[in-house]
Amino acid sequence: MTVGMSIELAMIQARTLCSDAGRASLEAGRPGASMTSVTPFLWFDDDAEAAIAFYTELIPDSEVVSLATYPAEVPGMGGKVMHAHFRLAGRDYFAMDAGPQFRFTEAISLYVACQDQAEVDRYWAALTDRGEEQPCGWLKDRWGMSWQIIPDRLPQLLRDPDAGRSHRSMQAMFQMRKIDIAALEAAAAQN
Repeated sequence: MTVGMSIELAMIQARTLCSDAGRASLEAGRPGASMTSVTPFLWFDDDAEAAIAFYTELIPDSEVVSLATYPAEVPGMGGKVMHAHFRLAGRDYFAMDAGPQFRFTEAISLYVACQDQAEVDRYWAALTDRGEEQPCGWLKDRWGMSWQIIPDRLPQLLRDPDAGRSHRSMQAMFQMRKIDIAALEAAAAQN
């Protein structure tokens, strides 16, 4: 068997495991759950296990439900994550290590609704560690996953019925990387 065939066989096994184990673990965790579900599936290069551990430790109400690794015989992938099922804030996700063919982009992001500035600061500091700050409350973590760290107050200000307050809030947001609630409130209050 060639290396290419071994990898292709492992990918087929992973897809089968993902659909069977994923459906079973979703059903086991949700009494009365339907067979049909939509779950984000994250493709990591080769560090899914570390990312999942980091995410589930950082975000409350999170856990690793199951994790299976590639057999040692799969060249370059032995011991890497073939399929993982985890929950972040009670929501299900799947993940796998599958090599560098595909990268995360800003076209998909994880949105974290924060109650206050302390929560914004905590998530921002943790996720930008070895990551990258971006404008308007967006960032990329060390694995390249895009996140939006947004206080609940921001959409409230942007939807303010006073068009001037809404506009000033938006203009202030455009100048920020990490969202600063006090600065948004000050901008909104200006005449």
